[in-house]
Amino acid sequence: MNNNQIYIYYFFDVLCGWCYGFSPVIQKLHEKYKYDMRFEIFSGGMITGERAGPIGQVAAYIKDAHKTVENTTGVEFGEAFLSKVLEEGSTVFSSIPPSLALSTFKMFQKENAIPFAGILQKAVYYDGIDPNDYEEYGKYAALFGLDKKVFVEQMKGGQATALMEKEFGMTHQAGVQGFPTLVAAVGPEMYVLTRGYAPFDKLDAVFTKILELADAQKTGG
Repeated sequence: MNNNQIYIYYFFDVLCGWCYGFSPVIQKLHEKYKYDMRFEIFSGGMITGERAGPIGQVAAYIKDAHKTVENTTGVEFGEAFLSKVLEEGSTVFSSIPPSLALSTFKMFQKENAIPFAGILQKAVYYDGIDPNDYEEYGKYAALFGLDKKVFVEQMKGGQATALMEKEFGMTHQAGVQGFPTLVAAVGPEMYVLTRGYAPFDKLDAVFTKILELADAQKTGG
């Protein structure tokens, strides 16, 4: 069934640790329901302006918090991130570069934006890339058949920046207070499915109900 009545809006940030933990869940939901619902992903700009800075400033918090994320969600933070990035402490964390990477990718393959977002988060929190190195994003875009050089050039262009800023604005207008946030639009009705992490089984059951609700709306039930 291809039900154009149903939209799933996923508000997240590449640098959000809980979004990294939620990534396997949203990937499974997208893979299972992508032909039944239209998925849209929006970067929220969690770390911008005065919030951006060397990761060492919040390293003590992350060293404890990442264990909670691992224990709750089952994801792993890679040794490359924990030792090379977190322990060393000088890498500047800003949501701008990874958000630009996602907005750029959506210019080429919007339908694969959620899988690419998952790869971006793994790149940061498992592979331990420098989030400010645009060339790194080109390498991951190439996994989807895109030209690395062209991708990086587009990241630095005005269109990608405009799309990113639009996403930040939409997240703010939607009243999203934290990440991850998952919202469903079924016809004229909006439903918040989760604020924060939720396991796949719980959301899978909710998605089944959404399909039933959409069918009822179509038949007038």
